[in-house]
Amino acid sequence: MSRRIPRLPSWLPFDAYLLALAATVALAALLPARGTAADVAGGASTGAVALLFFLYGARLSTAEALDGLKHWRLHLTVLACTFVVFPLLGLASGGLVPYVLTPELQAGFLFLCLVPSTIQSSIAFTSIARGNVPAAICAGSFSSLAGILVTPLLAALLLGSTGGGFSVDSLLKIVFQLLVPFLAGQLLRRWVGGFLTRHKKVLGLVDRGSILLVVYTAFSEGMVAGVWHQVTPARLGALLAAEAVLLALMLSLSWYGARRLGFGRADRIAIQFAGSKKSLAAGLPMASVIFGAHASLAVLPLMLFHQMQLMVCAVIAKRRSRDPEEPPPRDDPAGAAASGPLSDPAVTVGR
Repeated sequence: MSRRIPRLPSWLPFDAYLLALAATVALAALLPARGTAADVAGGASTGAVALLFFLYGARLSTAEALDGLKHWRLHLTVLACTFVVFPLLGLASGGLVPYVLTPELQAGFLFLCLVPSTIQSSIAFTSIARGNVPAAICAGSFSSLAGILVTPLLAALLLGSTGGGFSVDSLLKIVFQLLVPFLAGQLLRRWVGGFLTRHKKVLGLVDRGSILLVVYTAFSEGMVAGVWHQVTPARLGALLAAEAVLLALMLSLSWYGARRLGFGRADRIAIQFAGSKKSLAAGLPMASVIFGAHASLAVLPLMLFHQMQLMVCAVIAKRRSRDPEEPPPRDDPAGAAASGPLSDPAVTVGR
């Protein structure tokens, strides 16, 4: 679905939606859903997840995705950052248990490493930094598409019993709550695409409202089960420190690794922003399916990392925007042409 990405404010981003997420967590802490209310919230959350992935499928332009394959080296690099390097660092975090992180927080830390990349914010930051915006659009779309299958499979493989294990029941939940709605959206896109475009503002509220419902349900279950007694201020501070190290590593590896692979400046910017970030919108619904009643602690690292990456990447994007122009690579004229900076950081993208 086409959407206008606004110019980011000069101050560090702490937008209203993140405040709404924090308010939802507070509401779940004060008034958690119990009994019949919990059953109703759980059913509504399941339906909301299915609706989200239907809308994701209906918005993704297959033609744009196929056209983006022309820049396959860049996309493979982003996918490798997202689904290879990130998970390896997540596995290495097992060494932090039990001295720095509890097993439950480490499982959430590992899960955030398995989530696909963002689309909107990666595009916005790439545009502000005068990077390859078309590549960022395609890279984010490919990552989101791959994540529908790759994230649950990696979670089943790497999280094991912590994430519910890889049972027939968990596989069916993934298929029917994530994959089937997404494929239905793709199949019906020809007929519903125009409607989605005409009502994009309202459907954007549906998107965000659905995620808030998922967060409320997950954190309510955590409150009723008493899991939040396990998170002390010291553990929370340790988690933030571990995530800061993770983000710094990925920002450095994606930037300097892309340089070693011979990418030009504009492409390196797209790789850095798309390859170092994680999607809250995709991760929260997936966690509710994969972790079930244990989703509340599992999504906490992802929520914190999401805010941290926005703050840090905003600073980096503004610095990159002041970089001197770099001549395009001689051996890749087509890629250089596609990598030219846009004159206006406000761009139209396909979600």
